[in-house]
Amino acid sequence: MSRGTAPGAAAPATARRPPPLRIGLSARILHDPPAEMGFRGKTLQYLERSIAHWIMARGALAFMVPTLDKDGPITRAGISVSDYARELDGLVLQGGADVSPESYGEAPLRPEWAGDRVRDLYEIDLLWEFVIQGKPVLGVCRGEQLINVAFGGSLVQDIATQLPGAGAHVDLAAYDAHRHEVVFEPGSSLARMYASRGGGVVSIHHQCVGRLGNGLAVEARAAGDGVIEALRGTGVNYVMGVQWHPEFHQGTGLLDPAPLLDGFLAAARAARAATA
Repeated sequence: MSRGTAPGAAAPATARRPPPLRIGLSARILHDPPAEMGFRGKTLQYLERSIAHWIMARGALAFMVPTLDKDGPITRAGISVSDYARELDGLVLQGGADVSPESYGEAPLRPEWAGDRVRDLYEIDLLWEFVIQGKPVLGVCRGEQLINVAFGGSLVQDIATQLPGAGAHVDLAAYDAHRHEVVFEPGSSLARMYASRGGGVVSIHHQCVGRLGNGLAVEARAAGDGVIEALRGTGVNYVMGVQWHPEFHQGTGLLDPAPLLDGFLAAARAARAATA
């Protein structure tokens, strides 16, 4: 019997902690790993640690969602993309290889810009399944570009050559130390979320949004050149994409990554409650 509890009285109820959110992350794909890695002739699927830890820092669980080959043994086992979406509360499309120009009806202007068509198809399937099930989607860097393509938009294949007046959006030597300013669109959800006009971000991209997809609105642009840096879906489902890497911002003095993640996780909680 606990101190202060009268004989025969029931002990005070302990509030049960709700189960943590389960967030899926799309896989990066390494189609031809170097032989020294020990996976000769194999395909690797992986996630970058920073983005998983960014999600986990708010108490959510992070799960990488592997690809499902249409003609492989997984299909015969009866697992589908909809099964993954049903078990998870939200989806984060992480960064990585270029989106293939084939995915928006163009040919690559250079061989090195051919992108990863296999990953495009996999992530587009994932995105739409989560949208159909009313669950939120957040795209980071490549993820923002993939959202735009999935909604019928296009990309600029190379900012430096196709937008000669634009500022530098990538510096491979500096990598995540390369930064620039973004400006939120007046009245946008990001402007309300941050109660500010914008801020500094980590920029690691040579491609960007070209023609805006159907049902999308611009949320932020790069200061100086107007390159689209964030977008959102205008429908009932939460769909948000940012061109920068919020998972690299912690402790840097750049745009606080917390409000963006908190907004996404709040949408995931609402989606879970709606299906409970």
